[in-house]
Amino acid sequence: MTIADSQNPLEQLQENCRYFEYTQAADPIGSGAISKLPFANFGSELHQTGGTRIIPLDVSEHLNCPGPATSPALCANFVRILANESLATNFNATSQLFYVMYGSGRTEFDELTIPWQTGDFVVLPIGKDTRHFADSDAAFYLVHDQPLLTYLGVKADRPCFKPTLYTAEDSLRELAAVQKAAEVVNRNRISVLLANKAMDQTLTVTHTRWAMLGVLPKGAVQLPHRHQSVALDLILDCKPGCYTLVGPQIAASGQIANPARVDWQPYSAFITPPGYWHAHFNESDQEAHLVPLQDAGLQTYLRSLDIKFVLPDGSVSG
Repeated sequence: MTIADSQNPLEQLQENCRYFEYTQAADPIGSGAISKLPFANFGSELHQTGGTRIIPLDVSEHLNCPGPATSPALCANFVRILANESLATNFNATSQLFYVMYGSGRTEFDELTIPWQTGDFVVLPIGKDTRHFADSDAAFYLVHDQPLLTYLGVKADRPCFKPTLYTAEDSLRELAAVQKAAEVVNRNRISVLLANKAMDQTLTVTHTRWAMLGVLPKGAVQLPHRHQSVALDLILDCKPGCYTLVGPQIAASGQIANPARVDWQPYSAFITPPGYWHAHFNESDQEAHLVPLQDAGLQTYLRSLDIKFVLPDGSVSG
């Protein structure tokens, strides 16, 4: 007879009960009971060589959660597929998005064939097995929300939107139009948000995800901002002199106090933890591009995104 067998039903119902005085448990992040999301950088060397494979950008050991996971809700991956080879994936996720860093090919998903090439975004709902075929050596940046479902202990069983292809031609045309308009008003935050008409409340690319294609003009300084969503930033192209400063506190001057610095490299990625101030700088002589992905769809729906910006006079919006 096991110990569990010897317990009466009432004892079993009460064995996991715990009680805390309010100040001991009201802020588990501040107290250290739950680990903070680490700041991490993932270089392009991870996907530039080797065979066909998926490369999770995994920090689950730091998060003390089942892996792989790049944040509590998302898992980012580099995917490398050699020419004339294929790779199958099947995630318990409500959505997945991949950006084609280079190469061309197609994805077979739920009886659909989706062609893709460099610069395209492909967004998929839950589905059956997915298989990616490469016509030339290819690499993706692929992010899905399986860690969120693992935490909730649920299985994705209902698609919330249709598979969607955002072509490089369309997204770059939209970005160019935004950039032209920004030059008229001297706006240095220049980007387009990908959206899906099924997400008419959150105005996001999926119900859990937010995706942006942005340009940082040469000589530009993007003032600090922060939000409660986790940012998973992919750098597309840049010259030396492009970097991000990141830190948890903002000084009275409006600058980030004691920041960490991330020097950009093409097709590298890094994590910006929630609530951290971050500012982007381009001290080179050419513009640079980046793709931030966040769990902001979920945060927006929960009304908890809380995005704030440092204004030119050093004050903070909101």
